[in-house]
Amino acid sequence: MNKLYKPLFTPFKVGNCEIKNRIVVCPMGGTSLFGWMEGHHFDKDAGEFFLDIAKHDAGLIIPGIAPLRNMIGNGWLYKAKGAFAKLKPYMEEIHKTGAKLFVQLTAGFGRSFSIPQSISPIAKNKLLRGLIKPIIDIDRLTASPSALPSRWLAGYTCRALTIEEIEQLIDGFAKTAKMCKDAGVDGVEVHAVHEGYLLDQFTTKYTNNRTDEYGGSFENRYRFATEVVKAIKKECGQDFPVSLRYSVESKTKGFCEGAVPGEKYHEVGRDMKESEKAAKYLQDAGYDMLNADNGTYDAWYWAHPPAYMPQNCNLEDVAHIKQIVDIPVVCAGRMEPGTASNAIAEGKIDAMGVARQFLTDSHWVTKLKEDRLEDIMPCICCHNGCFPMAHYKGVACDASMEDSSHMARCALNPQTMDGGKYDFAPAKKKKTIAIIGGGIGGMEVARVATMRGHKVTIYEKTKDLGGVFVSASAPSFKEKDRQLIAWYKRQMKQLKIDIKFNTEITDLSQIDADEIVVATGSTARKLKMDGAERCIDAIDYLNGKEVGDNVVIIGGGLSGCEIAYDLILKGKKPSIVEVRDDLMAGPGLCLANSSFLRDYFKFKKTPVYLESKLTKIMPKSVEIMGKDNKTTTLKADDIITCIGYNPAPLSSNGKKVHIVGDAYKVGNLRTVIWRAWDVATKL
Repeated sequence: MNKLYKPLFTPFKVGNCEIKNRIVVCPMGGTSLFGWMEGHHFDKDAGEFFLDIAKHDAGLIIPGIAPLRNMIGNGWLYKAKGAFAKLKPYMEEIHKTGAKLFVQLTAGFGRSFSIPQSISPIAKNKLLRGLIKPIIDIDRLTASPSALPSRWLAGYTCRALTIEEIEQLIDGFAKTAKMCKDAGVDGVEVHAVHEGYLLDQFTTKYTNNRTDEYGGSFENRYRFATEVVKAIKKECGQDFPVSLRYSVESKTKGFCEGAVPGEKYHEVGRDMKESEKAAKYLQDAGYDMLNADNGTYDAWYWAHPPAYMPQNCNLEDVAHIKQIVDIPVVCAGRMEPGTASNAIAEGKIDAMGVARQFLTDSHWVTKLKEDRLEDIMPCICCHNGCFPMAHYKGVACDASMEDSSHMARCALNPQTMDGGKYDFAPAKKKKTIAIIGGGIGGMEVARVATMRGHKVTIYEKTKDLGGVFVSASAPSFKEKDRQLIAWYKRQMKQLKIDIKFNTEITDLSQIDADEIVVATGSTARKLKMDGAERCIDAIDYLNGKEVGDNVVIIGGGLSGCEIAYDLILKGKKPSIVEVRDDLMAGPGLCLANSSFLRDYFKFKKTPVYLESKLTKIMPKSVEIMGKDNKTTTLKADDIITCIGYNPAPLSSNGKKVHIVGDAYKVGNLRTVIWRAWDVATKL
């Protein structure tokens, strides 16, 4: 093992519970051992996922939140005796690996409950809400400290919890923790004074307007969280470890408005001064560990950092809180092992919290120990598989019910939490397979098909692999994307896949193979108007074409917004013109990612013209028209078009072919890779 990482593999204690190393698997929505949206049960997929992680050197495992009451239906978790009976032998298997496991319990979401767009009309209608209440009780799921606006559904007001309901939840925490203890679970984590969930909403002034004993003063606002740990300790004993998921600072300017790194702002939630007091107060109440980062759902990118956030983005704040308390403190948020290891060695934190990297590569800790970093498939912080919960103007949570009920899958690794859908066996008949195009889709088909025993040849028209993703990974903040390309190239070498570089196939009759896979990508859409020759395609810019100071971007989807962000980092002055009524208005893009860019553009005062279209291109400017038919002239040293792509599959000329990647349907890495598996597992 590289000596840099040795501090990560030293033991530490949470109460009397010794953890073998300093790597904590942080909880992720969708990985609950008791199911997520369905009725409480022991979830075999989650169990197998975490057992695999335990066998590959994780220290402490904390599965995703277990709601005290069913999401669908109203049953209490502590009454699901059959689930705990199945949990007990599972815990015995976990302990054989040397790992420990805490179950994370949640009181709920409050105003942060992500109301699906499909039921938003019902949510806004009191009569309809009442009709579906036995199945989905929206009023209960969104119940908050006070009457508050929903984070997701504009115009919906969440009702306030009653004192009786608070007392029932406290009792539910205690009874469920006792069931966990009796099943052999090593501890529980209370979710949470963290991320703007229900308990956190009680603690912050901007979300707690109560006038009873649960609102007003500091002690009253933190009463719910302290009564929970006291009830658990009373039921389970003082030695039973209780961790708290904790946000050091809220990083929040107001409802639906976060503060990006480097921004000066007024904190409406928990600032550092209050956090110092709160951390000590919560420790003294009985909590044995703080599992910490920053943020709320209004500043979601601190707790779910996209690629735009700095690596180790929460370390400085969490390290500060470590000085205030005597209990262990875990830090999460794009943590890098080298930085975390140094911080542990220096006593700044006690352990490194990691979440979504385990979804991408559940064996990464073992690979780290064995000095095989280049074999770790990197998480690229896209959230396209694990949290594709989009939100934009006029739409609540734009995620399918399939995605909402099966979170914690991975865009890059379709086998993660997939229920066996993508299990594959060696091919019954070994075939020769020709793949036209060496982008991500082509390489993924080649990889899976080769592992199944086929003989694969990739025909790539350029001198390099990666296709359009090479260009997409060019910005400085896409370091993980560049690591992913390097990982794929290494896979091609390790699997000894034959690659014909500088070989453009234009006629499939040239190919002699049992199966042909077309992965030829897409082509950029072009503007058709006078002066369009002045425009630069997004790919040309990403490939290094120089631009002036004033750049107009036509198209405010993800590509256009990422290019605007890149231009700002380079000291340029972009303006964004978008025909729709919001930026990044479409499904599949997590709110944590999109809200960062929206908030960043506000911080940098980047001009954004919504519901506007380009009407005229001039030598040094452009004219745009808004929905009111008024025109505006913008300085434009250069114009970058980000108006989408069209699939560009190679003509089959009557041959049977399989089409993958953007040649099949323009999408993101999730659609590319999952489609590749759909094809490769059936060849």
